[in-house]
Amino acid sequence: MAAATRPPVTLPPEPDAGPSESRISRLRYRLSVLRHEPTVPLGILIIVALLYLVVAPLVAVLSDSTQVQYGDEGQAHQAPGTATGYYFWRVFRSPVARMLFWEPLLHTVLVALGVTVLALLLGGSMAWLLTRTNVMGRKWLSTALVVPYMLPSWTFALAWLALFKNDSSGGQIGILEAWGVHTPDQLAYGAVPIIICLGLHYYPFVLLLFGNALRRIDSQLEDSARILGAGRGTVAARITLPLMLPSLSSSVLLVFGRILGTFGTPYILGLPVGYNLLSTSLFRAVNSHQRGVTAVLTSVIVLIGVLVILADTRLAREQKRFVTVGGKGAMDRVADLGRWRRPAFCAAIAVFAAGVIVPVCTLALSTVTKTPGIFRADNFTLKYWIGAHLPGAPAFPHGVLRGGELYTAAWNSLRIVGLAALICGVVGLLIGYVVVRAGGSRIGSLLRQISFLPYMVPGIAFAAAFLSLFAVRRGPVPALYGSISLLVIVLAVTHLPYSSRSGISAMTQLGREPEEAAQVSGAGWFTRLRKIIIPIQRGALTTGVILPFISGLKELSIVIMLTTTGTQLLTTLSINLVDYAYDQMANAVVLVIALVSFLATYLTQRLTKTNLSSGLGG
Repeated sequence: MAAATRPPVTLPPEPDAGPSESRISRLRYRLSVLRHEPTVPLGILIIVALLYLVVAPLVAVLSDSTQVQYGDEGQAHQAPGTATGYYFWRVFRSPVARMLFWEPLLHTVLVALGVTVLALLLGGSMAWLLTRTNVMGRKWLSTALVVPYMLPSWTFALAWLALFKNDSSGGQIGILEAWGVHTPDQLAYGAVPIIICLGLHYYPFVLLLFGNALRRIDSQLEDSARILGAGRGTVAARITLPLMLPSLSSSVLLVFGRILGTFGTPYILGLPVGYNLLSTSLFRAVNSHQRGVTAVLTSVIVLIGVLVILADTRLAREQKRFVTVGGKGAMDRVADLGRWRRPAFCAAIAVFAAGVIVPVCTLALSTVTKTPGIFRADNFTLKYWIGAHLPGAPAFPHGVLRGGELYTAAWNSLRIVGLAALICGVVGLLIGYVVVRAGGSRIGSLLRQISFLPYMVPGIAFAAAFLSLFAVRRGPVPALYGSISLLVIVLAVTHLPYSSRSGISAMTQLGREPEEAAQVSGAGWFTRLRKIIIPIQRGALTTGVILPFISGLKELSIVIMLTTTGTQLLTTLSINLVDYAYDQMANAVVLVIALVSFLATYLTQRLTKTNLSSGLGG
């Protein structure tokens, strides 16, 4: 049978112009071609915009780290604007280098290792239970165990303080202190609580990676080894672990990379005892207006983040060595736990309780009691929610639902994050269109790489880079610090890698035929975009908008340096209340954020008919 031929794409014929009109005729022809197929100019336009919004902030940071800043001429003994290595000396070699960099770096590494180990233990064991055993309630557990990832990361930190806070940092004491149980600083603040809280937040991340990897392993390989006489330890060491190695390595590197940019938990649990990570040390440098030191610390964090992602990319390529080949005979066998089935279910419930029930209930309880740990009728109150006059709270003299601060912050969050998510989704789909339609061209390849670059930069470092670029007027671009525009731009750019990957994946599955048929009928590019591409890719566009919206509602590391009084968001409002030691009201605001985030995630899954834990519970 003869192969079906594709109808030729109709373009305006190139006119036979005379010498006097050749240039004008060729220009008209090229403009007509671009009107019908603007992939190249669209790609160039997006690349130029991303170069300015992604690369330029990083270049500005490097520039600030090598030039004397105004106000530092006395310490650097050089004129402002001249080249210098003073800030590198101050961060790495000066008497204050230990406080500025080396101790925070050591703390960051220790916390990252501790969080990674805890997340691997919890996430790995839960993934095994859900994918390889007949534990009770597999389907329900597969959804329940990923809920901690939907909560703001510092939810666990505030709940920890509500339980273990002592009297060394001022404000309300925790429940244990109220019961007469003294909690030492090592338990209330510092490395131990930071590791536990972040481990509870990030273990679902490992759970999803491990669960998907375990489902892809053909259990017949393990069965064959057992038939040949191999014990469980041999099977695990020689078959299961090598096949799991790529997922294990990715989990370690990606959790480590996320710890670099996390801010809320180290700030809440480390500040009272001076336990700084690189993220909080960077925040202190910004608050003390040390632009040069900020630039050096940002550069270091960016460099570490880039190296982590490059290492993960290299390991992903190496994963081909561990591909299993399975056809119809591939099996995902479920082990019978027997009498351990109920204890395994109880262990999973304990993890869920530690990650969701205990922190949420602790925060909720703290917002309705005057004194923590006393459960008498006269100690319960709603004043932190709806009270009109709160004694001893001059900066926030009413309940969170009574005044306008919460509603203003909620409105700012919804409109700023919503606009950023909409831009993110549309631009991500356009990037997918250009990358796929441009094929293997340089424009498509360059656009793919630049759109992924923000993923390689930890959030707080990217915020510092934006602050360095837009804090002052640079040429025709005005200073944007404190404006809604800057928040919209930085949120859209930082979440663009997710939307662009969604757009590329969706456009890869859409052939050229529908668009070419419309083009033959005379439809222009905007008409094809509006009536063909967007309707067909409605699901991908929705995902590219809603997922950045959910993530943006919980975002703190990116916006903490860029908000002002007029651009307060829900996340920054909660941290400001922590700074004022208004713990109950800070907890109330975090509960509002958690509720909005959970509802948005639930509605997203219903609209897109997807599940974050798809496949884990079989």
